[in-house]
Amino acid sequence: MKTEKLVHLFHILIVGTLFLYVGLSREKMPKFMYPVLIAVGAIVLLYHAVSVVKHKGKRAWISLIHIVLVGPLLVYIGYTGKETSRKFYELLLMLGFAAIGYHGLYMVRA
Repeated sequence: MKTEKLVHLFHILIVGTLFLYVGLSREKMPKFMYPVLIAVGAIVLLYHAVSVVKHKGKRAWISLIHIVLVGPLLVYIGYTGKETSRKFYELLLMLGFAAIGYHGLYMVRA
């Protein structure tokens, strides 16, 4: 299977469902998930920062979305925990739907 298809599957099955779970669960989410969100957010930030430097601008907009929006949002929700405002959960919920839709579309087209 092509690497591109694996990336799409990862975002549909893992990322999208994680974002939907967190967005729908909100403050009812188990406590252990907040440090997980911080770790995932940090990994997203580091991976995409390296990707921008390594690929020197090729498809940099994808990494910039992850650096400016996705990573910080995950870290913020993980850091503020059960005190997180509803709007941040809603934003993550929208990103979950967007990830599933975007990657689902490109999975079908490929």
